[in-house]
Amino acid sequence: MTTLAEPAVLATEKPRASGRSDTPTWRFTAPLVAVLAATTVVPIGYAVYLSFFDWNWGSRFRFVGLHNYAVTLTNAEFWGSIGRTASFTVMALAIELVAGLALALAVDRLTRGVGWLRTLFILPLMMSGIVVSMVWKVMLDPTLGVVPWFLRHLGLSAVNLLGNPSTALPTLAFLDAWWQSGFVFIILYAGVQSLPKEPFEAAEVDGAGYWSRFRYLTLPLLLPLIAVVAAVRAVDCFKLFDLVFGATNGGPGTATQSLQMLAYRTAFKGHQMSASMTMLVVYTLFVMIAVIVALGLRRVVGRRAGAGGAGPQSGESAEEA
Repeated sequence: MTTLAEPAVLATEKPRASGRSDTPTWRFTAPLVAVLAATTVVPIGYAVYLSFFDWNWGSRFRFVGLHNYAVTLTNAEFWGSIGRTASFTVMALAIELVAGLALALAVDRLTRGVGWLRTLFILPLMMSGIVVSMVWKVMLDPTLGVVPWFLRHLGLSAVNLLGNPSTALPTLAFLDAWWQSGFVFIILYAGVQSLPKEPFEAAEVDGAGYWSRFRYLTLPLLLPLIAVVAAVRAVDCFKLFDLVFGATNGGPGTATQSLQMLAYRTAFKGHQMSASMTMLVVYTLFVMIAVIVALGLRRVVGRRAGAGGAGPQSGESAEEA
């Protein structure tokens, strides 16, 4: 007796979920974009709008076109504040990068007390700029300050660093470096910790000293990260206001009057809101150009670092062949 096998029923399995949602990504990003637009785009757009009008406190709007821009771009005081802000940025950035990198390399060589040192270096970041400026203003006071007192006991002449036009701006750059070097340190320290160990071990076996390893390995590998930190800090330095407001109020004279301080005085003391808005719009354009240039430099540095890292590998493969 022959038994006929029943035809097998092909079961159609449901496709497994891939773990991805079919929800469009814009639904997740829309709230964030809306918040950014409300807090960034709208104020900037309103500032641009005001820059085309002649408007002061309590007056009516009067359209003047590009007149405010013509006045601003031919204002010697405006360009002077730009120059002082740029000088401050260069000085503060140089000190912060050198100090932050030196601290990162020094702490990386330690085996004990690293946690305490990291906490100590980032403590100033918890203070506001006004607090930093007021504390150092008291410490640098030529009569009651601890710094002039210490200099006098060393037999040196105590100089009013914040009251001298030639030393006020460099002193503010030092204050900013004392305040923000911890930020540079913590970023570069993380970068140093993430560097590959094999190239350094090979260089040490070949007899390369510490400075040779730093010059040919550490610094080239850290350059992309240093470029990012420099760009972030440069943009922040260009927003110089709180240190000036708390320590010197733009003085002596206009020796420390930054662009932000000039815009503040123009708006709230000179009662020229439209002129102040025009200065800030031009400043925003400068910052945008600086950011674009910094990003371009970062890409160039990253490509050079990648090309430098690929060179020895290609050479080794050629020798093996």
